Amino acid sequence: MNQADPSLHTGLFHVNGATRLYGTIGDPIRQLRATGVMAQVFAAVGANAVWLPFEGGPELLPLMLDALSKMRNLGGFTVTIPHKTTILDLLTRATPRAQAAGSVNLVRRERDGTLSGDNVDGVGFVRGLEAQGHKVRGASVWLVGLGGAGGGIAAALCEAGVGRLLVTEIQEARANKAIDRLTHHYPDVPVAEVRTPPKGIHIAVNATPLGLKASDPQSFDPAILDPDTVVADVIMAPAETALLTRARMHGRRIHHGRHMLDHQVPLYLEWFGIDSKGIDVVRLVRTIG
Repeated sequence: MNQADPSLHTGLFHVNGATRLYGTIGDPIRQLRATGVMAQVFAAVGANAVWLPFEGGPELLPLMLDALSKMRNLGGFTVTIPHKTTILDLLTRATPRAQAAGSVNLVRRERDGTLSGDNVDGVGFVRGLEAQGHKVRGASVWLVGLGGAGGGIAAALCEAGVGRLLVTEIQEARANKAIDRLTHHYPDVPVAEVRTPPKGIHIAVNATPLGLKASDPQSFDPAILDPDTVVADVIMAPAETALLTRARMHGRRIHHGRHMLDHQVPLYLEWFGIDSKGIDVVRLVRTIG
């Protein structure tokens, strides 16, 4: 840093006193794709901003939120495992979409220091499916996992008009609460809990954390599904999970987790009030990899 240019040049942007802070809060966070992606998105749209990883477990979450809410140069952050459901009750307000999901993955610091939450996991997931040519409206979908990401995806699938939504969740209380929320907000969509999927499933989704580690068991066996079923995963790293590899080996069409983030990033910018300046952000994120 020199006197002529009182900023720190990182290669993509300059950090100075006017830089806005954004990031992702979770535990673990080493699997994050967003940190690298958002740095390049900010550079492309000319935002004086950085994206940081904020790592902390459940016992630290209230303390972290209190500290972050007091940082006047904080724009907001996304939320990953294991905080998406527990953070909902710790925020000042949440959108109806987040309330239907029972979880939050996107938080904005308001001018008065309060924190507002939304959930765009599901919207990004649905848009990613549709962009890859998979029809969502009227489809029969089997969703495994109703945690933070799963709750958001379930709500977005119902909002998109799926023909029926079948869910599998090992925690009975979580499943019951999710089904109650979904039937309340989307009374026209049949929602039911199943242990194994029936015939006629068009899309099967892993919305559990299983697959982050190579030693993880698979959340379901794609070989039991109809040959034309699309098998989708929300895991972004590794890019192709063991579930997707097995599905491919058995001739099933697969859908990678990265598509969900690709289509969420424009929603991040909109939520944070950052002008994309006419840039095709989805295409940009795809080129970043």
